[in-house]
Amino acid sequence: MPKQYVFLGRPVPPGLSRRAPFLLAALALFALTSLLYTVPSTRKVPSFAVPKSVKSKWHKVNPLHHPVHEPPRQQNDTLGTSSWYSYYTWLKVPFSSSVTLDENRSLLPPMKRRPPIYCYYDYTIKKDPETRDSESALLLTWRRAWWAQGFQPVILGPEEAIHNPMYEELQTKKEFDESLRIDIMRWLAWENMGGGLLSQNLLFPMGPFDDPLLSRLRRIGERDNFGHLTKYKDLKDGLFVGPKKEIAQAIKSAMASAGGNQTKTLLAALPAGEDLIAQDDTPSSLAYYEDQAMEKKYGKVLDEITKSRSAGYNSLNKVVNAHLHVTWKNQFPEGISVLKPLAKHTTHMIAPAYALAQRLSHCPDTPLPSSCPPNIPNCTPCVSSQPLKIATPARYMNSSTLYTIGTVPHPYTTLLLTSIPEPESDVNITYVRRRTKRDIWLADAMKHVVHAGKSSGQRVLAMKSAIASDHTASRSLWFSAEREPPIPDDVDWHFGFAIPRNGSWADDGKSETPVPGPERRPPPPPADPKDGPVADPKELEMEPARLQKAREMGKSKDPKDVELRDAVEAWNLADTEAWRFTRAYLARSRVERLKWEEEEARYSEGAGTEKGRRGGGWGAWLKDGE
Repeated sequence: MPKQYVFLGRPVPPGLSRRAPFLLAALALFALTSLLYTVPSTRKVPSFAVPKSVKSKWHKVNPLHHPVHEPPRQQNDTLGTSSWYSYYTWLKVPFSSSVTLDENRSLLPPMKRRPPIYCYYDYTIKKDPETRDSESALLLTWRRAWWAQGFQPVILGPEEAIHNPMYEELQTKKEFDESLRIDIMRWLAWENMGGGLLSQNLLFPMGPFDDPLLSRLRRIGERDNFGHLTKYKDLKDGLFVGPKKEIAQAIKSAMASAGGNQTKTLLAALPAGEDLIAQDDTPSSLAYYEDQAMEKKYGKVLDEITKSRSAGYNSLNKVVNAHLHVTWKNQFPEGISVLKPLAKHTTHMIAPAYALAQRLSHCPDTPLPSSCPPNIPNCTPCVSSQPLKIATPARYMNSSTLYTIGTVPHPYTTLLLTSIPEPESDVNITYVRRRTKRDIWLADAMKHVVHAGKSSGQRVLAMKSAIASDHTASRSLWFSAEREPPIPDDVDWHFGFAIPRNGSWADDGKSETPVPGPERRPPPPPADPKDGPVADPKELEMEPARLQKAREMGKSKDPKDVELRDAVEAWNLADTEAWRFTRAYLARSRVERLKWEEEEARYSEGAGTEKGRRGGGWGAWLKDGE
């Protein structure tokens, strides 16, 4: 007897039950046909709109997903092989490609606007070449210090004052003292720029990056909201902050004063009783090397300036640079941490970072070695016999009193240093997938910040925060292990002072920066069992050759090398993301400074004036930046 089928409690007719398989097959065919016809055709999408991840052999996306346009390119977003996209979600997305749709384009934090701080320099005053050079060197120190604190230092000249409508009125004041005329010219140039911050060339920021006053000045500068015209107690005319309108009112009141032939500064020429300039408390993070402070604390240098301005300014420049170094050093009593994950295999890799730490721990040349900045009378002076402590821990420590220097390797560099018995061994994709672990460098480096068991994405975010967040960027420096020269050649601008030379591998007698090339690479740092496992002597000998091979691999365009490099990057997504982010962040800071240097160099020679008129070499150091 044939089987009786039942559907919803009712018997199914015999004829329909025999045709059920055919009906189900037809329904499946109809569903498949509908799906194929409703999926958007990639042939209708322009080739330039297809993300690179679709074309990649290792990073396939959902083939049923419609391709998405990449975010638009931004100004100055590329340097060499590094590319980036600045966006506010940088610390919410572990992997940049999910936003940039480009494996080689890193997602960076938005770049904050640097508020300009102005300084006036009158190049028309006749001076001998030695004096001009010494003043130029001091101005360079001033620019470098303010740049490291997040400001954009701008040097103004007589041209800016001449373009001010009130300049013609100043020319009618024949009775004014020459010093007063120069000071009013300084204010005219400042007012012509729209106000903001006006500093003397002897005022330097000496305090932590997150100091309340420096943070406030950056904040009001970003918003162009300077409030009331203000000066600071005990700084005299060292620093002014104010809007354009109130600056103009102060200039008019000073020029209308009857005491112009008896005063030498605009402050002294202001009529008594007029509340034009407010006064704020004495700042603890600003050092002003004016004559009175020099006479009290640095009489030796002041006497030298009296005898020879060029020689005295050279000595003062050394003192200021030493005080900037001492201020930085006192912020990190725990010392310097040269990060060394995978300690048995990365001794030579961190050698440049360790050499930089050695230079930072030594004392710079100064005629007053035991002196302190005028704003920090109770500092701990730099003593050569007691250099700053340097450690090489395997894990990153998030401490506000410890400065970190990190060297981030490419995953292929990590592979060569840790997983291959011999540099000449044949490495293929099968070896990478079956015999190597994923993201071992980042897992070791972030072990104290992100506990075991957490995802690689969380470690990536912790790493990015350590490199670029507001709270940690000022107390760390990160660069890739494969870069040449190994230490950035503009590292002085990161710290805000000329880093001491101590006769080490970096000192060639001509430059304060390392010389590229394997013959100029530093010796390996000493191994400390407290910081991690000590390298085997045989492996230690093989490290330089493996590092060199890794650098050559990164530059190779051979299809086999490119395929292997892509496979290693795909197998170590987190390590690759950290490496690209480090390179892009450092490259962007360099592009920012070079663009600023290029812009300022346009004004260094003066429009319509002979080359070199501004200070016998002023234009040169503005262009070179060193």
